[in-house]
Amino acid sequence: MATGEVFAEELAPAKVNLTLHVTGRRGDGYHLLDSLVAFADFGDLIRVRVATGGVTLRVTGPMARAVPPGEGNLVMRAARLAGAEGAEITLEKHLPAAAGLGGGSSDAAATLRALRRVHGLPVPDPAVLGADVPVCLLASSARMSGIGDEVEPVHGIPPLPTVLVNPGVELRTPDVFAALERRDGAPMPRLPEFGGVAECATWLAGQRNDLQEAAVGLAPVVGQVLAVLRGAGAALARMSGSGATCFGLFSGMEDARLAARRIAAAEPGWWVRAVTLAAN
Repeated sequence: MATGEVFAEELAPAKVNLTLHVTGRRGDGYHLLDSLVAFADFGDLIRVRVATGGVTLRVTGPMARAVPPGEGNLVMRAARLAGAEGAEITLEKHLPAAAGLGGGSSDAAATLRALRRVHGLPVPDPAVLGADVPVCLLASSARMSGIGDEVEPVHGIPPLPTVLVNPGVELRTPDVFAALERRDGAPMPRLPEFGGVAECATWLAGQRNDLQEAAVGLAPVVGQVLAVLRGAGAALARMSGSGATCFGLFSGMEDARLAARRIAAAEPGWWVRAVTLAAN
């Protein structure tokens, strides 16, 4: 097989924690979570081409500067774990780093999917690469519990017109967890049947991201982002994951796009994107 003959491209979609309930902490220090996760129709791109001479990684895209290209990158770790021997991998980076969007985990999961396509390699245990990788391997709406290792697909979430906003600050997940005042929150109730975006947003408003208050304490600009999203007409504004990216749910994509344009114009230093969630 000649070099470059076989090629696969995989979207590594942004992961958004619509809810994130911290329900406990194990003796080994890992936190127990209960989170409703959805994926955007936007993210990084992974391209894998059969090659000779081992595995290489090239990082491109508007967010490439913040990503390490070497063996420490989760993409390379995923390739090594899968047993890849000959592959040229390109990561086209569009998502901000350390942003609460699961970018690195989604990149690793997309790499595993791409290697399965071009090399027929079995997918190893994705949890070895990190708590978010199992749900990112699924890449569709799910309820994630335990330490992230328990993933249950969820059906019936309507496509959610959404604006993602990152103010350009990095929040380290360990720092946010360390700032938590309580780690014994109640889990989510059973998910209802949603009749549409408004009903879904109303139900989500009754849930939580238990990391949000701690994140605002560490980076007050997160609170500013939430206020801006609410002022732009979001039916619900919440932080995703451990931040600093926040999301706002809107009634329709035209409203979301208009809000995104206005926020981007008012805050040119922020990363702003209108996306659809739960469309995967």
